[in-house]
Amino acid sequence: MSYVRIWVHTVFGTKNKEPLLVRDVKIKLINHIKENAKVKNIFMDEINGHKNHIHCLISLGVDQSISKVSQLIKGESSFWMNRNKITKTKFEWADEYFAVSISESQVDAVRKYIRNQEEHHKKESYTEEYDEFMKKYGFKYLG
Repeated sequence: MSYVRIWVHTVFGTKNKEPLLVRDVKIKLINHIKENAKVKNIFMDEINGHKNHIHCLISLGVDQSISKVSQLIKGESSFWMNRNKITKTKFEWADEYFAVSISESQVDAVRKYIRNQEEHHKKESYTEEYDEFMKKYGFKYLG
């Protein structure tokens, strides 16, 4: 048996940053993603979000990639949201997403950051947060 511990912090935004994840919708979506992650053998350590995005702290398994796990989470959750008419309009995730590796020493800090999304976004918008991540991790905008 192989043992792998690769921590990844992902952020998935709604298409066009639509604020669809309000109140009960966000809770239902997060609970569904947690349940689906278990079924798909995705180790979802922490998940939370705000009106137009979610953050996940995931430990990748031995045969998992960031792109495959992201596809499984985003694809299945949007299908479920629409099939169950959780939002009044069609639910879609943005095509792009953010993902960075996290060292074991940073796991607790990232957990805390994810848990405190509501408080965090009283001070900073998702666009500001996204731009900060892009700068902090040295990503360049394409296009």
